[in-house]
Amino acid sequence: MSRKLPEEQYEKTRSYRLKQWLDGSKDPYLGEVEMKPQKAFHEDRVQKEQRKEEKARLFARVYDVEHNAEVRIFRRIYHVFSALFCVFLVLMLLTAVSHLPTVGHAENPANNEVAARYIEDGLQETGAVNIVTGMILDYRAFDTLGESHVLFIATCTVLILLRADGKKGKNAVAMPVQNDRTYEPKNDVILQTVANILVPLIVIFGIYVILGGHLGPGGGFSGGAIIGAGLILYLNAFGFAKTERFFKASTYKKLSFTALACYTFSKCYSFYTGANHIESVIPLGTPGAILSSGLILVLNICVGIVVAGTMYTFYVMFRKGGY
Repeated sequence: MSRKLPEEQYEKTRSYRLKQWLDGSKDPYLGEVEMKPQKAFHEDRVQKEQRKEEKARLFARVYDVEHNAEVRIFRRIYHVFSALFCVFLVLMLLTAVSHLPTVGHAENPANNEVAARYIEDGLQETGAVNIVTGMILDYRAFDTLGESHVLFIATCTVLILLRADGKKGKNAVAMPVQNDRTYEPKNDVILQTVANILVPLIVIFGIYVILGGHLGPGGGFSGGAIIGAGLILYLNAFGFAKTERFFKASTYKKLSFTALACYTFSKCYSFYTGANHIESVIPLGTPGAILSSGLILVLNICVGIVVAGTMYTFYVMFRKGGY
């Protein structure tokens, strides 16, 4: 076994000095290195004039686009290749159009077995009376999922680009306080009275369009647009103070995330059962009833929530830059 050194002897070892350096209790170079104060830098007139001339020549060579031979050559090549690319693109499109089948021909892709399958077996396989809804929320539900995510991503992009408030932290810039009613009718009695009557009717009609999307014309996209228009009308009539009591940026984020997650999990289940030829435990119900068509009603609700929130958020961000 190693023998423990006395404290005075241990303090003279390299391991002790290393320990002090690692702990930060002592800098081994502090007071041990000769340090000389730096003299102030003084540039004479000749060097100063020479440096200015070099800087001027550099700017003249790099930033003088009009007299730069390399830039002129690049521009000419760019114009030539742009014209050649446009000609090539037009010729390619004309060639593709010339090989398209004639309109109304029986062998056109629009008249293949897929469309016939939608029309003949759509009601039996999806339970939706509306063939279009059965197609976009059952046969092609994966495409609709992508469209819903595109709306959400577009809203996030607008929030990033136009966000003008809500910044926190030490480096936050204080935004000037703006009057919420600067660009609004100031307590317009006619507008507010009409909004009190129409907004509930608009929202109820939007809900009806969403819930009846599998039974007739309508669905999540159209119903969500109607509800979004109702929210915008309410905002124009009563301002942000009252609207933000029930619809804030956090509300939109939570609703959109929940709707997209519900849509994703629902269709993952459908994709798994369909791909493995497993019978789904969710019944299609009686065609024509409100609770029918399997998951299509749920998916319509999810799409309607995303569309309504996206419309309202776009309007708010382009108008005010924040909630």
